[in-house]
Amino acid sequence: MDAASPWIPTLLALLAISAISLVGVLVLSLGSKQIERAMILLIPFAAGALLGDAFLHILPEVSERSDGFGLGASIAVLTGLVSFFALEKLLHWHHAHFPHEEVIHPVATTNLVGDALHNFVDGAIVASSFLVSMPLGIATSIAVALHEIPQELGDFGILIHAGVKPRRALLLNFLSALVAVAGGLLTLAFVSIADVESLLLPFTAGAFVYIASTDLLPELHKEPEPGKSTIQLVALIGGMAVMAALLVVE
Repeated sequence: MDAASPWIPTLLALLAISAISLVGVLVLSLGSKQIERAMILLIPFAAGALLGDAFLHILPEVSERSDGFGLGASIAVLTGLVSFFALEKLLHWHHAHFPHEEVIHPVATTNLVGDALHNFVDGAIVASSFLVSMPLGIATSIAVALHEIPQELGDFGILIHAGVKPRRALLLNFLSALVAVAGGLLTLAFVSIADVESLLLPFTAGAFVYIASTDLLPELHKEPEPGKSTIQLVALIGGMAVMAALLVVE
């Protein structure tokens, strides 16, 4: 493949994938009351999708790329957990000491940062596949796009849950998604960033596990009603199930 030929298809594919973040428009069109009602499904679905993404996609990918899940990958996962714990602590401190500023809730910021890292790696993977061949690039782009639909819907729900206004949440989600373009273009520029990917992938997995386990799952315990709790459990498993189903097309 000609050295310049991957650039246009990679850019078009990543812009299309980034546009998936605008799926929040569907939620936005429902209105504030409907959005609040949707939270009972969106939050557990987002938690399930994040955990499913980490354990069914990212970590197996790390294991495959490294011929096993070694100490380095384990340290990177723990680094992701600790880093996001420290980040959230810092954001909570800032929020407590500057309560009158219009700041983003810590869970929203941590989710955006984690999602941006994941999108960067997605962009790198798409670009790498186009470097190999056009068919592989197209197939990988479709798989990533399918992967993004439930995740971006869940991310939008997280932002709304954190108190971000719907239109602003839509914009922030889109800007986070555009990080995939940076990941793709940097990959094409430098051809091989295998070492960077081997660190970013487990780091992102650790970040997603932290967000799901410490920020989202505890929210589900605030709903004691058996009927709604059952719905949340189904939504949680549903998020994981969607991630598992996507393994078929990868």
